[in-house]
Amino acid sequence: MTGWIAVAGLGPGDEALVTPEVTQALAEATDVVGYGPYVARVAPRDGLVLHPSDNRVELERAAMALDLAAQGRRVLVASSGDPGVFAMAAAVFEALEDGPAHWRELDIRVLPGITAMLAAAARAGAPLGHDFCAINLSDNLKPWSVIEKRLRLAAEADFAMAFYNPRSRARPEGFAKALAVLREACGDDRLILFARAVSTPEEALRIVPLGEARAEMADMRTMVIVGSSRTRIIERPGAPILYTPRSVPEDAS
Repeated sequence: MTGWIAVAGLGPGDEALVTPEVTQALAEATDVVGYGPYVARVAPRDGLVLHPSDNRVELERAAMALDLAAQGRRVLVASSGDPGVFAMAAAVFEALEDGPAHWRELDIRVLPGITAMLAAAARAGAPLGHDFCAINLSDNLKPWSVIEKRLRLAAEADFAMAFYNPRSRARPEGFAKALAVLREACGDDRLILFARAVSTPEEALRIVPLGEARAEMADMRTMVIVGSSRTRIIERPGAPILYTPRSVPEDAS
């Protein structure tokens, strides 16, 4: 049996948002490797071995997947959202680069998924309709000084900003510091979207001005999108529409 690895994105939560390509890879896989809650989303079946693991063992998880594939197994490495956005694709390639030479001969594919940033933006309207950036607010793999610098520069460039991993139990103060930096750089009027558990039964969206944003409005299941200076709301019956126009006037620079 010829082994392979598919690093796959399971989307933001709803099974309808899993791509047909990922569904096919799951049907062919002999093993699924991933963070426990993501592996739990995969239905058990005969011939499929599930390998759930903890949140902070990405490199060990990647090495396990590569080793299984080298043994001839068909391995799906599960990420939520898209595997290339703050997820397992980079971890697999880090392990590959530092691992034994024969791993480089493996069939390794990255199967894209709908990331939380895009799912949240679509639910709200089109807040990422012009230039934007994505920043991971976790300081597990980079120092806070780097995060703060990137926040200030993104604000100066007037990007809309999508924030992953805004606030966890282990570091509840980080998002409060990020909000303080943004208020200093952008003022209080910039619109901010809190989109929690998008595409699941627990989905909740909230749009407030930056001056009214509080750290406790976010957790690790929340995607936070801060608009640019051009982002606006269209009021209408029911939920409003949050969007960023496609153009910037010449005098905006």
